[in-house]
Amino acid sequence: MADLNQIRPHAEVIGADGVHVGTVDHVDGTRLKLTKKDSSDDHHHYIDGGLIADIENGTVRLSANADVAITLEDGK
Repeated sequence: MADLNQIRPHAEVIGADGVHVGTVDHVDGTRLKLTKKDSSDDHHHYIDGGLIADIENGTVRLSANADVAITLEDGK
């Protein structure tokens, strides 16, 4: 798993395909809590830290394409 301490609030989260998935609100344990503004249902969603492939220049890149990562988001 990537070092979640490197992730800062408002970092962009992108899929392996380079498509925007969301924006980090903050790190919550081993998950990323995404901002509500990127959510279609106006709720915070979470991405498991195990999906993070790399953190580069403040951007979080996932190991899954954006369309797949969205289906793996947790709403709680």
